[in-house]
Amino acid sequence: MGVFVYLPLVLPLTALPIARLAEQHLHPRRAARLLTTVAVILASCSLVCLGLLVVVGTAQLPGNPLPDGWSDDEVREAVPHDALAGKASILALVAVTAGCGFTVHRHYRFRARAHRALAGLPGDDDVTVLPDEVPYAYALPGSPGRVMVSTALLASLEPAEHRALFAHERAHLAGRHHRLLLATRLAGCVNPLLWPLLGALVYSTERWADEEAARVTGDRRLTARAVGKAALVSRPVSAGRVLAAFAAAGPVPRRVAALLGPVPPDRGWPPALTPAFAAALVAAAGTTVSALCALNAAVALFLVLEASTPS
Repeated sequence: MGVFVYLPLVLPLTALPIARLAEQHLHPRRAARLLTTVAVILASCSLVCLGLLVVVGTAQLPGNPLPDGWSDDEVREAVPHDALAGKASILALVAVTAGCGFTVHRHYRFRARAHRALAGLPGDDDVTVLPDEVPYAYALPGSPGRVMVSTALLASLEPAEHRALFAHERAHLAGRHHRLLLATRLAGCVNPLLWPLLGALVYSTERWADEEAARVTGDRRLTARAVGKAALVSRPVSAGRVLAAFAAAGPVPRRVAALLGPVPPDRGWPPALTPAFAAALVAAAGTTVSALCALNAAVALFLVLEASTPS
């Protein structure tokens, strides 16, 4: 197993260059899916290796329920610096479990609270207009999902811009963007090196929704105007009023500039000999090496533990 057990804990660094370059050079839909996939795979590999270290560390504790053979020298020698790494990994796994649990609890608590508050309110199809002097709009996931918009925001936009606004929020629901964001948040809880991917993902999902709104309305300038005006009049709101986790707007000037430009090419991989291609290649290589290291460490520890387990 050796040092390979530690590599998946640091290999998420290889994904950092793609975080910015993907949102600049890939279609936002493909960028969002790529970032989420890389984050989930790297986090899973980190979790596997952290679990392997926890096994080694737990076997060293007095009174543990594991077989006595698991604390033999052969097992400890499989992990460099086993005494420190084994015990530190137990604390790290507790922190990871607490962070993931808190994130999931907050995610579904906000959703449940919002759905309870909106129960019985009139709505036109999947759109619910809330009488509120605070301008905001957001997509509330659920079964079914709903688009929530305040009267103040509608009053700030022209009727033609309402369609772009609704199309944008519906795109969030149709693309299941809340699931991508939740998965990447959980990946960041598992390995903090993955947190930079979340900011890039937030921007990519917003751009994805912008492009869908532009496609539905058939007018990119109208959509850009709606995005810009909504950002100018909107204010931050409390989680009690709005499900803030799904209401992030992203860097608005960059979104408006992108909408005023041409439709981004929908290619699956960046062009060769470009910075984005190099970053994607590094991220893919890092993800592959991380998966292979996790698999190698898991198999090696399994064989060592099997040999150390009394018949």
